[in-house]
Amino acid sequence: MQRRKFLARSAQAVAGAAVLRRASWALAAQDAGRKAVVAPPVGTGPARLNVRAAAFGAHGDGTTKDTAALQKALDACAARGGGEVLLPAGRYLTGALRLGNNTRLRLAEGAELAGTDDFADYPVGKVRWEGRYIDGHEALVYARDAKGVGISGPGKITGNDAMGGRPTPDQPLRHPALIEFSNCSGVHLQGFSTSYHRMWSIHPTNSRNILIEDLTIRSTGGNGDGIDVDSCQHVNIRRCDIATGDDCISLKSGRGLEGYNLHQVTEDVTISDCTFADAIFACIGIGSETSGGIRHVRIENCKFTAAKTFAIYIKSRPGRGAFLFDISAENLEVSGTGGGFLRINMLNSGLLGEDPVPGADGIPSPTGFQFINVKVQDVPVLVDALSIHPDKPLRGLVLRNITGTCRKGITLANVQDAVLEKIAVTGYTGPLLSVANVTGQGLEGAVTVDGPKLPPAAVAPATATSY
Repeated sequence: MQRRKFLARSAQAVAGAAVLRRASWALAAQDAGRKAVVAPPVGTGPARLNVRAAAFGAHGDGTTKDTAALQKALDACAARGGGEVLLPAGRYLTGALRLGNNTRLRLAEGAELAGTDDFADYPVGKVRWEGRYIDGHEALVYARDAKGVGISGPGKITGNDAMGGRPTPDQPLRHPALIEFSNCSGVHLQGFSTSYHRMWSIHPTNSRNILIEDLTIRSTGGNGDGIDVDSCQHVNIRRCDIATGDDCISLKSGRGLEGYNLHQVTEDVTISDCTFADAIFACIGIGSETSGGIRHVRIENCKFTAAKTFAIYIKSRPGRGAFLFDISAENLEVSGTGGGFLRINMLNSGLLGEDPVPGADGIPSPTGFQFINVKVQDVPVLVDALSIHPDKPLRGLVLRNITGTCRKGITLANVQDAVLEKIAVTGYTGPLLSVANVTGQGLEGAVTVDGPKLPPAAVAPATATSY
């Protein structure tokens, strides 16, 4: 814990120096920590295998279980130094499949990889679930400790809806995700479509150098996230069309003392040129599992067409600890939201859990958020940033060039060095800007409101746990 305190304070000191040089918290480190993500080398080996070849014998008839044949082809590809495994047109019924090093699974036009309805077809391992590592079923397509793995279209991957849902007392194992990569380096997902209900579609965990592009993701029902980026670095998501039940994209880094001590940061994430529609929560959710820290996130040129709550929801709570640093969004179009454009909630989002980060260390530290060139259409609330802790205020918030229509304006609490410029919205009732303990520029005409009600401080667990 002491080492984590030292590292956190050192990082804050360095960040603070950079901020002072650039004269604005919200512009600090905009480019620091970012790495251009290009298509990683995947499937560059000599193998070019067809699962319908006699050596493998896949049927692709939609009724014969092809798990053994498909896995045999994938294993042969990795053993030959990598390459590509082709699924020609057909419907391949299968349980979980594991990709090896330097292997690309290519789904031809008319090819469908379809999951079975039997939990026994999905092996059990250690998986991440809501910020903690627990026992659970492997995904329909997964990789562990691999380098250079990928899936390409134009075919599709369909999960079996009977496999969706949350763990229960009589079924405590986590249910299988659709696609999951754990501790992998070099992941490329391109040009295919997915369908899966009531469970996550794509879940990279503790992995690096990830490019996800040109996907069509459909996932409705409870907890049906589209892409969950979980403790990953150097991630580029672009040109995807995502319509989901729960978050379209969620950024996470672990929960409570387990996530805090593991310190598996999510950082350097770019989301661009995507279209989002959400039916249960938010289009882009950042948190609430933030205990490993989240930094250097850029969202640009995206369209938000529906959200049950907010288009962008940045969330955490005392007991999480760590930081949310350098989050920016630019050139957005937002409509069809039930809550509004943006909510920042650092006080009461998510479950506290049984091992919270105690005391002041457990209060998450938000720094450097900016939202520029945003067009909104009839959003109920423009910005709700009332739920921020006064002991760890948001240092640096830029809202610039925001236009369109809304029914309620901007509420800010416990924000330092805010910059509000060119807020040109119409249709709202009440004040455009309400503040509590806010400093900065562009606050003229704001009305003063009460600050948020604070939750009790998180308390250390009664017994220490090692991770």
